[in-house]
Amino acid sequence: MALAGSAKMHSVKVSQRSSRALAPHRVATVRNVPAPMRVVQKSQDELAAAINMMRDSKAQDEGPDYTVVQRNLALELVRVTEAAALAAGKWFGKGDKNAADQAAVDMMRKVLNSVAMDGVVVIGEGEKDEAPMLYCGERIGDGSLFPKVDIAVDPLDGTTLTAQGRSGAISVIAVAERGALFDPGPCMYMEKLAVGPQVDPESVSLDYSVRHNIKWVARALDKPVSDVTVLMLDRPRHADLIRQCRDAGARIRLISDGDVAGAIEVAKAGSPVDMMMGIGGTPEGVIAACALKCMGGTIQGRLWPRTEDERKQAIERGYDLDKILHLDDLVKGDDVFFAATGVSDGDLLKGVRYHSGGASTNSMVLRCKSGTVRFVETFHKWAKPSVTNIDPNDSDDGSTTIRNMGATSGRGAGQRPPW
Repeated sequence: MALAGSAKMHSVKVSQRSSRALAPHRVATVRNVPAPMRVVQKSQDELAAAINMMRDSKAQDEGPDYTVVQRNLALELVRVTEAAALAAGKWFGKGDKNAADQAAVDMMRKVLNSVAMDGVVVIGEGEKDEAPMLYCGERIGDGSLFPKVDIAVDPLDGTTLTAQGRSGAISVIAVAERGALFDPGPCMYMEKLAVGPQVDPESVSLDYSVRHNIKWVARALDKPVSDVTVLMLDRPRHADLIRQCRDAGARIRLISDGDVAGAIEVAKAGSPVDMMMGIGGTPEGVIAACALKCMGGTIQGRLWPRTEDERKQAIERGYDLDKILHLDDLVKGDDVFFAATGVSDGDLLKGVRYHSGGASTNSMVLRCKSGTVRFVETFHKWAKPSVTNIDPNDSDDGSTTIRNMGATSGRGAGQRPPW
């Protein structure tokens, strides 16, 4: 018993000794005093870039961010091109291109004045003494102070196509923030090179040979050169360009008019054309640049004076005739909107269809900042008041008259529209 008790006591002592031996030593600690907070001021551009970076990383996983829904002006502008197309379509195949163009201009201007914006026409129907409306410098909009924008219009791209009953005519409008659009000045023509989003813009250039450009487009599209299709206007001035394309082994598609639609086609998925080359209108080049910027494609241009007098005027006004104008030279920033409506059937858009009691239109609506590309099919009912039923002969005092164009008697009366 004594041994047992002694052992027990010994065990306890050892346990206590071990406990003391294993106990952690007390170490004096120094409390870290937090340093004064440093306030780093960032510019608004840096903050916006950081926010966009976070949104982009979120969008990759979760899709588009609709936390802040911004106004898409293009969705309002499509009503403008629809109205112009419906007016011009009435002259399809009737042989009068001036009447078709005037009808489109009248209706486009009327509807533009209903849009809430402070717009200035930069690309229009000509100078003030040449065009009674939609002339360069004309202020457009409903009188709102904002947004302040530049406007480029072509109420009827393809007047001859419309008059002769041919395909490919469209009505187009592009809008960008004030000061963003290139002013062609006296140079109404330019060399052009347009490619789609798959092609690296730096791999092609107006300074490179035709063979080089075609080769790099073929490489980007992963197809042989013999399958590359080059679109250009059918003009005598392109005889040498056509020869060079054929020598390179490419296919060629010639169009009689409408190089705005032709330039846009290179960026459309499933398009029958891969690139556009040649000399065409400078205003049309600026409008096409707006569309291509929204779609991820690109266009290059170089001013091409037609006469010595035009060359002198351009130089006197400070234009560099040797400079290649890139996409950001033709339209700055990403606050760009574009809308187009087909007048006659084409590869880009279907034309106007007239039905009993109404019509249907096909349009495309683009916004650069969001990268959205919409194709819109619209059914218009004459019996219903709408923006497309505004009488272009109304006065310019701000009032508008809505015409009831529905059939109330005779053929078509009471018939159900096809939609």
